[in-house]
Amino acid sequence: MKYYVIAGEASGDLHASNLIKGLRKFDSGAEVRGWGGDLMRESGCEIVRHYKDTAIMGFLTVLKNLDKIKANIEACHQDILAWRPDVVILVDYGGFNLRVAKFIKEAGIPVFYYISPKIWAWNTGRVKKIKRLVDRMFVIFPFEVDFYARYDYPVQYAGNPLVDAIHDRPFKDETFNEFVRVNGLSGKPIIALVAGSRSQELKHVLPKMLTMVKHFPGHEFVIAGAPSMSDADYAPYLQDVKVRIIYGQTYRLVRQARAALVTSGTATLETAILRTPQVVCYSGEGGALSYFLFKTFVKVKYISLVNLIAGREVVTELLMQKLNEKNLLRELSLIISEGEKRDQMLAGYDEVNEKLGDAGASERFARMMIDELSRFRG
Repeated sequence: MKYYVIAGEASGDLHASNLIKGLRKFDSGAEVRGWGGDLMRESGCEIVRHYKDTAIMGFLTVLKNLDKIKANIEACHQDILAWRPDVVILVDYGGFNLRVAKFIKEAGIPVFYYISPKIWAWNTGRVKKIKRLVDRMFVIFPFEVDFYARYDYPVQYAGNPLVDAIHDRPFKDETFNEFVRVNGLSGKPIIALVAGSRSQELKHVLPKMLTMVKHFPGHEFVIAGAPSMSDADYAPYLQDVKVRIIYGQTYRLVRQARAALVTSGTATLETAILRTPQVVCYSGEGGALSYFLFKTFVKVKYISLVNLIAGREVVTELLMQKLNEKNLLRELSLIISEGEKRDQMLAGYDEVNEKLGDAGASERFARMMIDELSRFRG
């Protein structure tokens, strides 16, 4: 069968790539085309447009780029109609994918959604649109099953694909000394900076993370280089600080780090599965206006997946105005050394990992999708 897959950022590219491997395992003649990244391409997907050319985040940034977003949606629509897949699989990235879903539905092509947009966080009204436009929803958090049930919309859950990605990662048994030697690091304890995969995240979060370098001279700060970024993207922020960038080794880096500063998003959960203490960071443009919009629209108590899954505060979240040098220094100091805060966080990670379940979710979801698509084909 022909599968068209759309992912809009690094985490979506990762999960889509593992899903594609599962689809190709159970459907040996599968043809896959879509929008995504390098990992999807490596898994056998023909990439029409890379996510680094389409990723736009933040309230105000989206408003400034509405014409670009509309042009991307139209280009995607036309490519889908020309290729005529058996199904379109949307991966997270709700702002873009739900707009695309409307065209697909009107074209009579089945719409599957893998990894629900976080409508439970800020826009529960989108449930009506999802019920109207999405034929099958496949969710990766157990609390999402209960959320959708409240709106009489059955969804399918088979575990969390992050567990697969981390369980199957290369260099899983690597030691700290091996990692340091291979990457030419100093051997000091590492503080990892996971600053995101989009230019807006670098602009608003990375400079604040970098204020910590001078406070911890006994540690080496290393940026987890995003696959969509280059040295030129980081250079404007690194002129006055000594910090290394390592590309393509985020899991290895975070696993070997003593602690991490992590931009809110999927990376917070990845860091928890890898059991590295962290401070969650989030900021954006617009100052007081953005903070007002954020507090107005966000409907959940926490923004990090770690805390949402645990149902309590396991990791500290520094958001908007709270993301400053003073607060970062306090929180990082609490988890960098042995003590109550670090121990409590690691215990919380154990709870989260237990709730996520066993590896194998990507293949289980792929099998589900093929079975569901067979029903559509009669």
